[in-house]
Amino acid sequence: MIQTLIATLICSSFLFYQYGRSIWHPKYLELKGKRSIEDVVDLYGEQAETRLQEYFQRAGSVYPPARITLIAFKDTKTLDLWASPDSQPFNLIHSYPIKGASGHLGPKLREGDKQVPEGIYTIEGLNPNSSYHLSMKLNYPNSFDWKYAKMEGRNTPGSNIFIHGKTLSVGCLAMGDKAIEELFILANTVGIDNIEVLIAPTNLGIEANLEPLLKQHPPWVADLYKQLQRKLQPYYVLDRG
Repeated sequence: MIQTLIATLICSSFLFYQYGRSIWHPKYLELKGKRSIEDVVDLYGEQAETRLQEYFQRAGSVYPPARITLIAFKDTKTLDLWASPDSQPFNLIHSYPIKGASGHLGPKLREGDKQVPEGIYTIEGLNPNSSYHLSMKLNYPNSFDWKYAKMEGRNTPGSNIFIHGKTLSVGCLAMGDKAIEELFILANTVGIDNIEVLIAPTNLGIEANLEPLLKQHPPWVADLYKQLQRKLQPYYVLDRG
């Protein structure tokens, strides 16, 4: 009986640690004290930039870049980092595995549907005190998301979508701690105004036939996917052979 109780307590504690971060982590920060972006740069900047410089060197690109684009594909669970110095073409720098992303192919429609959004986004801000190590907040819902949410009477399309660390996520992209340290440091160096984020169900840049992807989705999703396709084609189609 005692052994069973101990095992249950250990299991419950582990589950709470893993899945209850949004509950206990803010209390932890109250005790420990919040950190600034500068604190994060001091903690992780040197090692993260060393790894980033290696990626850029292998890609034959200049570090630090002037602009970056982060492109996430749900079906392959990958996030590609593209970068450009000044007004020059973008180069593929590194492909990160997405460690956690809930839901299925298709856009996010409402709060609590556990869907990762699909669309064209920007970074609203960097959070050095995330419950998931570090995070970058997306501007979901953007104007496109709101347009169709209002047309369909969806008053709560969701909010608080992040690219963050750790490996668990509900509606966000969990990249693991090492990867988010690199992306966070890079975003701080480049500036969030110089970052675009594209999230697609699959690589629409090389997928000509969108019909199979549009089944069971509202009609406006065709417009969303065509917009994403136009955005993705310069990265994956033109002179990438």
